Amino acid sequence: MSRKILIVEDESLVAYDLKLILTRAGYRVCGIADSVPEALEIIEEQKPEMVLLDIFLKGNLNGIDLAATLTSKNIAFVYLSANFQESILEKAKATQPYGFLVKPFREKELLITLDVAFYRHQNSIESRLRREQALEQVFKNIVAEPITWKQKLLKISTSLQPHVPFDYLTIIVKTSVGFSDEAISFLRTGFDEYQVIGTDEFLNVTKVNKAQLKQLQADSPLVTKTSFYNGAGFVKMQSQFPVKKLIAQSFNMQSFLGLPLSTSTGDNISFSFYSRKADCYANDHVVLLDRLHRSLLSVIEEIMPVDHGEIEAAKNDKYTGKELSEKSKAAGFQGIIGKSHQMLTVLDHIGIVAPLDTSVLVLGESGTGKERIAKSIHYLSPRKNKPLVVVNCASMPATLIESELFGHEKGAFTGAIEKRTGKFELADGGTIFLDEIGEMPAELQVKLLRVLQEQEIERIGGKGPIKIDVRIVAATNRNLEKEVEEGRFRLDLYYRLFVFPIIIPPLRERKDDIPVLTSHFLERYAQKSGKKITDVSPDVMSQLLEYHWPGNVRELEHFIERSVLLTDGPVIKHAYLPKFQNKKESPVFAEVKNDRLKTIDEHAREHILEVLKRCNGKISGKDGAASKLGLPPSTLHSKMQKLGIKKWE
Repeated sequence: MSRKILIVEDESLVAYDLKLILTRAGYRVCGIADSVPEALEIIEEQKPEMVLLDIFLKGNLNGIDLAATLTSKNIAFVYLSANFQESILEKAKATQPYGFLVKPFREKELLITLDVAFYRHQNSIESRLRREQALEQVFKNIVAEPITWKQKLLKISTSLQPHVPFDYLTIIVKTSVGFSDEAISFLRTGFDEYQVIGTDEFLNVTKVNKAQLKQLQADSPLVTKTSFYNGAGFVKMQSQFPVKKLIAQSFNMQSFLGLPLSTSTGDNISFSFYSRKADCYANDHVVLLDRLHRSLLSVIEEIMPVDHGEIEAAKNDKYTGKELSEKSKAAGFQGIIGKSHQMLTVLDHIGIVAPLDTSVLVLGESGTGKERIAKSIHYLSPRKNKPLVVVNCASMPATLIESELFGHEKGAFTGAIEKRTGKFELADGGTIFLDEIGEMPAELQVKLLRVLQEQEIERIGGKGPIKIDVRIVAATNRNLEKEVEEGRFRLDLYYRLFVFPIIIPPLRERKDDIPVLTSHFLERYAQKSGKKITDVSPDVMSQLLEYHWPGNVRELEHFIERSVLLTDGPVIKHAYLPKFQNKKESPVFAEVKNDRLKTIDEHAREHILEVLKRCNGKISGKDGAASKLGLPPSTLHSKMQKLGIKKWE
């Protein structure tokens, strides 16, 4: 039976061309609509399996408005458009389409995009079912384990973490006589580490007594259906839920998702998920939890203690989620340092996508560690024993990049004196990491798109396509939406790469990680230099936390390396950081006199003068400035002459 497709396009010529192509390819076009109301009528009557959806339509509503209805009806859709503004792209991206076609497009591109969209849609349904079945089996296995009820609850909670993320989770029972005396909460402190918080610990942290807590609980209405509140919505709802307000203020939580479970005896078991991320929860989380409702209720009823004695006996249990974690997964994160909630979210996303073959786009500023993320994705995937090939698109000349990526035959062009195997062929069976993908020339973007769609490449001067099996992980520090809007990056390629984005936050947005990163780099470079430096002074740490870190983790690493070289004692007591006026500005963009920007030479001059001052003007020798800067004395003399440093000041 042929698949039914609805075309929603306001240009009749384009629409009928599409119908002709689709009919010839064996699809059944069940209608053509040029507006959202007309499309809704056809959808209700014909129930199409796929919608080709233009963005700009007749009437007040556009394709993005229709996308929400299609998602609710579980109908796949592919966008069609000739151009895009960044603001529109953001809205379109949020609707999670199954593909994107940029007008004009070839017939083959349309048919391949549809094949991919149908595959992704079917795979997403099957993947969701497999995920639910796997979680249900995990729940059953946990119930059978010979561990305490608290450990079982923690294991169930951590098994949900990749699918319903949380920084704080409370589980409490309400019976006909009121709330249980012993709620249990789990505060996430690391990727696989959780602090267990019972009622006594909760009272200690929040500075309320048991009677006050009882009153706050009594003043809070019972949540009767699965629901979520993000950001401002969560702040607003706290006025009705004083306990949630107390938790939000005490643990700095910014979003909430509640799952109520009603038992056969009339009791209510509430799961309250909290996140420090302001926009953490979405309807997908609600759908998953509602589908898991029955199995969760069954295992929780079996796990939760039934008498006060069992609760009291378990009060002093002390353990962490680390004891229950998958050590192989933790090993795959080697080199990624951080315990902030932002970085824990990144690690969660890596854990979700790594086992799949999905293309991944890693987004982040320079110095945030995008290549480390790519390596973790590879080493946690089934491809880990196959090659990981790294390509920096920004470092290769435009004239050579095609040959580097796809290879060439002998004699294909002047200078091709022998056959060359391209990076994609070298990565066959494994992963290729395309760093700085935003720098790729437009003509190469077209060829990369075809590689993604057809899983085949063609060498320059080759006689035909070569099938490959390669997973693509790409990264950029550019704003690709802006690049798309300005015509420097193809929208259809953007959408093919943007299947699973991982956004690495800049260091200034996760300052909780600065102490642990500092400790990590300090240990590395102290050992490398043979020095017994164990710490930084409180004053230095204060400066590190205050500094804006425009160069991110890489800049912090270089700072620690430099400081280790400049330090003689066991503690780093001085922070040689670039000067800036506004901590929210990068030093590169900091203003100086007359609104002029400092040059690189001016920054270098300041730094050399600072080191000379530390070395009391000594240039050569063991404790001289040249040694501290890692330069030969002759080179330092040349730099000083070039920068106009006649003597240290």
